[in-house]
Amino acid sequence: MAFSPITHIRHFDIAVPDFDQQIEFYKNHWGLTVQHDDGDVVYFAAEGSPEQYITRVRRSADKRLDLVAFGAANREAVDTLGRDLAAAGVQLVFEPKDLSTLGGGYGFRFFDLEGRTIEVSTEVEARQHRKIEPREAIPVRLSHVVLNSRQPESMRAWYQKHLGFRLSDTLHHPQAGDLFYFLRCSPQHHSIAIARGPHASLQHASFELRSIDDYMFGSGRIIRAGYRKIWGPGRHRAGDNTFTYFIDPNGNTMEMTTDLEILDEDAWHPHIYDVREPATSDLWGTGGDMNEFITKEMFNDSDNAHLFVAPPV
Repeated sequence: MAFSPITHIRHFDIAVPDFDQQIEFYKNHWGLTVQHDDGDVVYFAAEGSPEQYITRVRRSADKRLDLVAFGAANREAVDTLGRDLAAAGVQLVFEPKDLSTLGGGYGFRFFDLEGRTIEVSTEVEARQHRKIEPREAIPVRLSHVVLNSRQPESMRAWYQKHLGFRLSDTLHHPQAGDLFYFLRCSPQHHSIAIARGPHASLQHASFELRSIDDYMFGSGRIIRAGYRKIWGPGRHRAGDNTFTYFIDPNGNTMEMTTDLEILDEDAWHPHIYDVREPATSDLWGTGGDMNEFITKEMFNDSDNAHLFVAPPV
């Protein structure tokens, strides 16, 4: 696909058994705003974002990634993508229609190559948002989502072929092969990435803060609240963004970041970075080297039992 119908990432949705603690984490520590609460599903917005919500938490006995949602420019783009995916044999959860989820809009859902539920929508009602003040240190928007996969090469090819994502950079190990593909749908360095892992799962979700100062204040707030930090603060080579990674109450990895690189798409050529070089994972050298402990934490719990099973909402 020469042109991506995808404009940006909207939200990622999770189901968790420790529901109350997850709500406490996002609402009172991470800096998100409850946009809607129906008792068993809570929608969280970022104060600086026009998106109705950037993550949704569902009460469930089983932990899982429910879905990842992307925006499209208009109904024509949604309809064309729906027809193209169906013609290519991609399994649709439902065809393009008016949506009844928060903010409405028009869209459809389908399963990606490994069976994750993906949503593409347009005409979602914009949320009234505001400028984030200096040192407020709360997320401005959802930055990106990273997915673990046992077949990252095939996943990369699938997202490029069917959704028009472009490769920005690759992390590579001479013996293990390609470990990480950064994929973009806009000049932002990546909106999703595919990581090599032992199973399908959410590797991490990343939230953008307004500045490095806010990023540091926000990271410090989470540390002082007693949540477990597994890596950072540091600065990645691919994407040139800052990072601090925390484990949420249900064992998911959540990242605070800022300064993700905006590319000149006419001039950009993807790099292949050697993960053995310390600067690949952390240009600053402040966060410590990526190691097996961090990698294992980011493998997360397997979603294999929930693949090709659409969430109930």
